[in-house]
Amino acid sequence: MRRWIKLFRTAALIVIAAVLLLAGIVLVKTFSGGSRQLQVTAAAKAPVDEQAAALRLAEAIRFPTISSFLNPDQAAEPLRAMQAHLVASFPAFHAAAKRELVGNYSLLYTWEGSDPALKPIALLAHQDVVPVAPGTEKDWQQPPFKGVVADGFIWGRGSWDDKGNLYSILEAAEAMAKAGFKPKRTIYFAFGHDEEVSGTRGAKAIAALLTSRGVKLDFVLDEGLLITEGILKGLDRPMALIGVAEKGYATLVLTAHGTPGHSSMPPRETAIGMMSAALTQLENKRLPMQIRGTVGEMFDTIAPEMSGFNRVVLSNLWLFKPLLLREFEKSGPTEATVRTTTALTIFKAGEQDNVLPGNAEATVNFRLLPGDTQASVTEHVRSAVSNDRISIAPFPGNTDPPPVTGTASTSYRALNQTIREIFPDALVAPGLMVAATDSRHYTDVTDNIFRFSPVRATSEDLKRFHGTNERLSVANYADMIRFYRRLIENTAN
Repeated sequence: MRRWIKLFRTAALIVIAAVLLLAGIVLVKTFSGGSRQLQVTAAAKAPVDEQAAALRLAEAIRFPTISSFLNPDQAAEPLRAMQAHLVASFPAFHAAAKRELVGNYSLLYTWEGSDPALKPIALLAHQDVVPVAPGTEKDWQQPPFKGVVADGFIWGRGSWDDKGNLYSILEAAEAMAKAGFKPKRTIYFAFGHDEEVSGTRGAKAIAALLTSRGVKLDFVLDEGLLITEGILKGLDRPMALIGVAEKGYATLVLTAHGTPGHSSMPPRETAIGMMSAALTQLENKRLPMQIRGTVGEMFDTIAPEMSGFNRVVLSNLWLFKPLLLREFEKSGPTEATVRTTTALTIFKAGEQDNVLPGNAEATVNFRLLPGDTQASVTEHVRSAVSNDRISIAPFPGNTDPPPVTGTASTSYRALNQTIREIFPDALVAPGLMVAATDSRHYTDVTDNIFRFSPVRATSEDLKRFHGTNERLSVANYADMIRFYRRLIENTAN
């Protein structure tokens, strides 16, 4: 008996020692890492005529530049009208920069630098917008294409995505041109016209043109991640994420091939039944959640700024990763950062209630984590569906994830510095862009692609993207203008 008691005590001591050792490792890893935030002095607020700038953006919203994949000329008239508005609104910039029309409707401006030894930079935005969902017009507080400035906001489709970026870039450039600024580094301003429908006619054509001219850019900055407020638990400061990585885009069209016939004599397997089973399998067998690359670096950067148990978790992912992933799985936006997502978007089958359709077709959209490819996702679908009577075809415009931009570059530091100067209360970290942007077409022109929009956003604001009541605060817009001006000063001066 004494022997067993002795063995129990020894085992208990070993367990206690192991727990204490584990606790010690957790505490050391939690509190040994200092802040990774760049220490800079806040920039003086550049003067901005907020109301005049807001009215110019409001006027731009009145041009319904809704792009279409199937009809490339759908928005021809409003695009040309808005481009005339750009010329009239920013005369000093247009006098300083060369303007080119690419792919019929996209714009490429070149503001020539004085030092040809310096690599140029490119600031990107897009002119097109998404449509308003039919039947939801009545839910808007202000008509979506009326361009109203009211209650401290600029209301309308495109105010955030992406005319806010486009016009704030040009507001900054106009002010600098008026002041006599001449860049040392050449600056390209590239404004595509079909980003919302893949960017193949606009941004891709602009990038190809630059490539044909032998242009190599120091960096590209496009729309992207935001300055979020109150979204991440345990973080009481705004968080500015610089998108150094972007998910790939893969849409697959599944077609179930059945036997057409009369509904009174249905076969054991029907096209709709096979497709329904296949789609259920895809939703039940989603690709695994993973923390790797950019997302891991983001957590490492944010961890020292967190409070309480959240800091413990992010500082010790080697131990708490399963706990964090379970938490992220509860929300679509957070889950999208750690998983190649599966979205069932279109289903087509049948035309009459008493006729069995020969085919049923479904469209499934995947947003690919860096490391996954169109080929690997297609193989996953084939394995999950496991039905030879269902064919799988890729959709035009699919792309693998673009290369990840390193955070050790001078261009990343310059962007980081500019954010901290204009938004001194914000923390800065690298992040993963979960949607697709025009910047993915520029991988042959530069090694440094960043996706960041200098806009403050709450969780309620995020619902407005491509949704109802899209709006941008006038104060927010003024800071966007200040941001682009300071970025040009920091990188092209």
